[in-house]
Amino acid sequence: MTIIGIDIGFGYTKATDGTRDMVFKSILGEAAEIQFQDELFPKKKQEMLHIRVDGKDFFAGDLAERQSNVRLFTLDQSQFIAQFAKVLALVALGNLVNNYDIINLVTGLPVGYYKQFKETLANSLLGEHKFSFVKSNGETVEKIFTVNKIRIIPQPYGSLLNLFLDEDGKARNSDLLKQKIGIIDIGFRTTDYVVSDRMQYSERGSKTTDNGIAKAFSVVANKLREKSSVNIELFKLYDALVKGSIKIRGKEYDLTSIKEQVYQQLSNQIVADAERFWVDDWDIDFVIISGGGGVLLDKYITPLIPNSKTAFSPGMDGRFFNVRGYLKYGKSVWFESKE
Repeated sequence: MTIIGIDIGFGYTKATDGTRDMVFKSILGEAAEIQFQDELFPKKKQEMLHIRVDGKDFFAGDLAERQSNVRLFTLDQSQFIAQFAKVLALVALGNLVNNYDIINLVTGLPVGYYKQFKETLANSLLGEHKFSFVKSNGETVEKIFTVNKIRIIPQPYGSLLNLFLDEDGKARNSDLLKQKIGIIDIGFRTTDYVVSDRMQYSERGSKTTDNGIAKAFSVVANKLREKSSVNIELFKLYDALVKGSIKIRGKEYDLTSIKEQVYQQLSNQIVADAERFWVDDWDIDFVIISGGGGVLLDKYITPLIPNSKTAFSPGMDGRFFNVRGYLKYGKSVWFESKE
């Protein structure tokens, strides 16, 4: 049995088995024939991102971004679950597991979509999967494995479980059993709010908004279109905003000022929503800031919440904070119960 934690997000798909990590942009594209492969420079080992499944070929992640004329990307939850989630999950799992592995899987959904899509997502991922990867030289790599069990939890709970459990899925932070904790999990499209009262989920304090980091990216994209007459796809702005600049048709545009402005505005809105949702939860001991968007907004949000704690530490990829919690949860459930 192999336990995998996977987070199929609007911005990035992340997965880990505890030893190996896989992360790529949640983009699919038509699979084009690449006529020439440059062998002048040595290449590090690359993930397999050309998948052939159910009679269709797709490029995924960076390969789709670089090579596909038609790229598929959505911020619609229904469309994402119906058309994207399974293919993105298979790309990630296929790069991590061996043929004929039996997989127990843990993943999450935004709080606001949990009830509506939990069963649909589970049904699409459970069972035997047969597909293939196509290498750059045209060679096919057949893949076959079975997802035997799946647990789907509210997405932000991964962050809490990552703090509560050790690498073997055993409790390591007993203080959390006595405390009331708020979690603000900022993703690409959504921001989730969850309250855990002595490690018990609180329905009253758990909400989802559409104020993910994509809202800030959209403002930046609109400003760039006004200045350059080029429509920049949102998924291309992550690295540019981290860097603080972007080059369009040979001209470099400084993003520092607009980034500070939109990040602060979005942070103000996220904190205002938290205060509104948690008006009756004034006894929260501390608030955890997490999620891939949380990495970008952490320094703007923490000064606005006196009892906030960052989930991030230097050198860690904050996009994996939830998914590591999923993995630990899986170990706790299946190693303890022997399911």
